[in-house]
Amino acid sequence: MWHLTRVICIAGGKGGIGKTTLVSNLGAALVDLGCNVLAVDSNLTTPNLGIHLGIPLYPKTLHDVLKGKASIAEAIYRHPSGMRVIPAGLSLDDLKGTDPRDLPTALLDVLGIVDIMLLDASAGLGREALAALEAADELLVLTTPDLPSVTDALKTAKLAQQVGTKPIGIVVNRILGRPHEMTRQEICGMLDQPIISEIPEDWNISASIAARTPIVHYRPNSPASRAIKRLAARIAGVEVKESWWRRLFL
Repeated sequence: MWHLTRVICIAGGKGGIGKTTLVSNLGAALVDLGCNVLAVDSNLTTPNLGIHLGIPLYPKTLHDVLKGKASIAEAIYRHPSGMRVIPAGLSLDDLKGTDPRDLPTALLDVLGIVDIMLLDASAGLGREALAALEAADELLVLTTPDLPSVTDALKTAKLAQQVGTKPIGIVVNRILGRPHEMTRQEICGMLDQPIISEIPEDWNISASIAARTPIVHYRPNSPASRAIKRLAARIAGVEVKESWWRRLFL
């Protein structure tokens, strides 16, 4: 039965802030909550979503769809987590003849089939990032707690508003808890958006990427996993209860 699909872009302008890690883990956490999820690697020049999820080599990719060489259904793969994934091609040859502006149209055939579509945007504010923003209805503004990242996140949020995509909140990632980091108040003040998730730096993430398994499954009780699960619950509109001893000691 056809139903409304929420298309959420995860973007922040700056590279290295953890967009792909958040997309892969948020998708897995949403599946665990009963959502039908499709994660799309809309980073056409430096895609990493397939690598994170252990599917680096695949016969059909988003590049093939954009070139008209494959239907979007042929480029959808089911990950062991239950999440559906549309990876992008890793070869430089894949970029030839690919126009990011075709992305919104290419994704139309999936609308109504899944509950939530997550778009892993490219770094920067070029044509690729703009295409992902235009294809989405909502934006999760991702940043780390430093001035360059927050500045780029502000530009991303403003660009999203210009194309009619609604920012739904800020996710502050890779928090170390150091004195030099920007505070919640400073970040909210600059971005004029609420912080809906704070994800601590978690050394388990590097190990989970090496294992090609989302950290929410690789180390489900790690600090980052718990934060991402809470974010997933907020997006899905469900309540996840944690036992008091886990909140205290884990």
